[in-house]
Amino acid sequence: MDVLVLIDKLDDIVHNAKAVPLTDQVRIDREEIYDILDQMRATIPEEIKQARWIVKERTEMLAEAKRECDRLLGEAREQAVREASQTEIVKLAERQAQEIVEESRRTARETRLEMEDWADGILSTLEVNLDKFLGAVKRGRERLHERSQESVVAGVAMEGDEEQVAAY
Repeated sequence: MDVLVLIDKLDDIVHNAKAVPLTDQVRIDREEIYDILDQMRATIPEEIKQARWIVKERTEMLAEAKRECDRLLGEAREQAVREASQTEIVKLAERQAQEIVEESRRTARETRLEMEDWADGILSTLEVNLDKFLGAVKRGRERLHERSQESVVAGVAMEGDEEQVAAY
């Protein structure tokens, strides 16, 4: 039986007990009180055992919940570290990729400028050589023209000499 029920019974017995005339004392059945006290003595240890068991179970549940909480927190921290390191790896890879792209662009620009300088040098040399060739061609044509003129003048002079020789 529940201890609270037994306490309520005791309260009812005292409350409903017959008063002793001219005093504020009451008459109660001693046997009935002893019976309820015996029931209480038998009930209280059992309820204390149950309460202790409940406290023990609660303590174990709290300990298990704390262990589970600690485990979950540990896993969450590890996951956060993994994700943070992966994020850092991704950021590092992106920075390295950007540096590689920038270096490639610099190298391509430098190579293009070097190739343009080389091509300009080749074209400049070709221009100088073409100027020399053009000068040589002009001089050759002038000489050829001069010889043609000399031949014409010499041919006219020879014709005049032949006429003079024929006139003699």
